[in-house]
This record gives sequence, C-alpha cells and structure tokens, in this order.
Amino acid sequence: MRWRGRRGSGNIEDRRGMGRTRAGGVGVVGVLAVLAVGYFFGIDITPLVQGLDQGQPQQGAPLSEADQQYGEFVSVVLADTEEVWGATLPEQAGIDYAEPTLVLFSGVVQSACGGASAAMGPFYCPGDRKVYLDTDFFDLMAQRMGAGGDFAAAYVIAHEVGHHVQNLTGVLGEVNAMRSRVSEADSNALSVLTELQADCYAGIWARQANERFGTLEEGDLAEAMGAAEAVGDDVIQASAGHTPMPDSFTHGSAAQRQEWLMRGFRSGQMAQCDTFAEAGL
Repeated sequence: MRWRGRRGSGNIEDRRGMGRTRAGGVGVVGVLAVLAVGYFFGIDITPLVQGLDQGQPQQGAPLSEADQQYGEFVSVVLADTEEVWGATLPEQAGIDYAEPTLVLFSGVVQSACGGASAAMGPFYCPGDRKVYLDTDFFDLMAQRMGAGGDFAAAYVIAHEVGHHVQNLTGVLGEVNAMRSRVSEADSNALSVLTELQADCYAGIWARQANERFGTLEEGDLAEAMGAAEAVGDDVIQASAGHTPMPDSFTHGSAAQRQEWLMRGFRSGQMAQCDTFAEAGL
C-alpha cells in the first residue's frame, strides 16, 4: 500500500503511552483482542491464545518506533477516508460528511459508550462519533489470524469509518432501536447486515482511494480479502473448535464479508451496499 509521504489527519487523539502491559510477541493487549472475538461471537476461543507467554507490566512506557509508525499510518488512512467520504457522501446520499475522531489507546479507554478495553477490539462509538483502536490489534491479525499487511490494517480502519457513515445516514440508530425490540436471533441477523454494509463501505473507500491517490499495490486487495475472511464468524468459530452456527453470527461469514467488500470495491456506489434491502427489510 502506498501511503508514505501523504497528508495525515488532524482528527487523531493519541492516548497511548499512558500505561500498557505486553506479553510475548502479541502482548496482553493482543491476547485481550483475541478474546474479543469470543466476546462478540459468544464462544470460547481460548485455543487461539494458548502458547502466548505472559510478560511483566510496563507502566507509562514510551512509544516504540513501531508504535510511532502505526500512528503515522493510521493518520494517513484516516485522512484518505476523509477525502473519500467528504466527496462521496454528499454526492451519493445528499449528506454533508462530518469527520470522526480516531482515538489511539493502549489497553483500556473511556468513551461516550462507556469504559472499554482492548478486549473489544477496534470499535466505533456513535455517542461521541469516535473510532477507538489499539494498534496491537494489527499485530494480532498478522501473528494469530494470518491476516497481516498494511492494506489489511487499512481495511479495519475503513470498516469502522463505515460505521460512522452509517451513523450519519441514520442507519445505525435505526438498527440499534430495532435490535432492542426483537429476538436474539433477529438481533444477530440485523447486526450481520450492519457489519456487511460497513464492509461494503470499506470497499468503496478502497476503490476511491486508489482512484484518487494510487493507493493499491500488487497483493493489497488480497490482503483485505484475507482479513475479511479471517474475521468471518464461521472461520472464528471453527478456529475455536466449534461447529459454525449461523444463528449466532453477528458479523457475517467469511464469504459474505468478502462478497460485500468486493461489491463496494467494484461498484463504488452506496446504493449497491444496501444489505437491508437485499434481505427484504
């Protein structure tokens, strides 16, 4: 992915270096991020974290060179999303784009949605319109999920920004209200549709960023597809030693996530990302 030397976003809030604990090559933060999959999908995935050695706490440790580079990378990707959605949302939805803030944190963080830890993985909080990210998650993707690469990491950021777009269009609020009134199975199904639409929006970003900045290098799209596969509900459940159970899916199968990512990439159109209409809603 070509990202160096380009504009970084001014909407980065860096809360790292306020205390973190590492373990092995991934870190305790990484272990917690793995456990996040179990949190979101309602399964025990401890087999995925067996073999990681526990380390000693390092409170207030300065940011490493790798941490600093991650910060620069995230800033450029966020700036790209600002450029893309600043033009695309008014053109295709008639809505002005309000740029979100991206909070970089280590271990634990406070948001308008409440306290959270890296165990939740990257997330978007509609209450304060902020994306929250512990960059150790990128190491986790590479080392424990087989989904490394800078464009795979960019896909994660673009997906969370996709939730911000949903918030601006009103979809996120409507879905959350509906989920509070339906059964658990129906709530899960609505969650899947929401996540797949965010994947589709990430695909739109990938297409537009490449057209505007020449972002893509050979193999980048394969990295994003690999990341979409790695976070599919069926892959996660199977990796944890469980038989995939579609009724419990909250983010979509690997095939679904790849399909909607590519639908956004190929079309570049928000109208082609209406997962709800396709489901008959």
